[in-house]
Amino acid sequence: MNLRAIYYAISPKSRFLVRKIYYFPVDFLNAITKPKNKNVPNKGDIFIGGGDFSEQGNHLFSILKQYASLKPEHTVLDIGCGIGRVAVPLTKYLSHSGKYEGFDVVKKGIVWCQNHIAKDFPNFKFQYIPLNNDLYHLTEKRAESFVFPYEDNTFDTVFLFSVFTHMQPLEVQNYLKEIYRVLKPGGKCLSTFFLYDEAIENEISQKSRSFSFPYNKGNYRLMNEKVPSANIAFSEVYLHAMIEESQLKLENKIYGRWANREANDLYDFQDILVLEKAD
Repeated sequence: MNLRAIYYAISPKSRFLVRKIYYFPVDFLNAITKPKNKNVPNKGDIFIGGGDFSEQGNHLFSILKQYASLKPEHTVLDIGCGIGRVAVPLTKYLSHSGKYEGFDVVKKGIVWCQNHIAKDFPNFKFQYIPLNNDLYHLTEKRAESFVFPYEDNTFDTVFLFSVFTHMQPLEVQNYLKEIYRVLKPGGKCLSTFFLYDEAIENEISQKSRSFSFPYNKGNYRLMNEKVPSANIAFSEVYLHAMIEESQLKLENKIYGRWANREANDLYDFQDILVLEKAD
């Protein structure tokens, strides 16, 4: 059993604790040797993603500017905002007329963002939404019936990094429909996925692969059958049908490095889709 499988085998609350303990020596050393940057959380408090917090945030921000046509005056929605990885660089980019809204299912991330970002930037707002997800939070409230707490036609830009990679099909379908509802006409949504087609399905299903999806559920594949939301890969044909049902239009697709595709545009680890709400 590899470390990822062990991590998925424990409860959501225990996963947070394990990460806190694992990074305690690093956080303790940083606390006594480096000046504290209030816009960078302790590594033990970051509950998703790896690498350098600031570098990753700046990279994701660059993706938004390059592929989603993000502008300083935009009103943006960060779905699954986590502990502010993208919100932090946006504080230096969005103008006073721009607005940011973010929500997440993990309370500790929202509390950090409220204390370290919203206090200094009144045009940034964060909400804790306790939805069920077997990777992060167990509750009765389901994402497949969740109505976003925003009015129709509110946002110029919506984005989701590493969110649809942890959601079941009915949840994804509902979110796509809600994204269409809250986007302004002409607005764009940038999201990341793990996508596969017949050409690469056999390769990504191999358990010997370091990052694999061995469990076939028909139109999607799971990394861990006991924790379905751990990581999910979708058939491109299936996902395109869901996008069409939501009335969003696929504007761009940029494959990532995760599947070892032979392409020249491997910009990120995950696959990137840019969707648009037609005028």
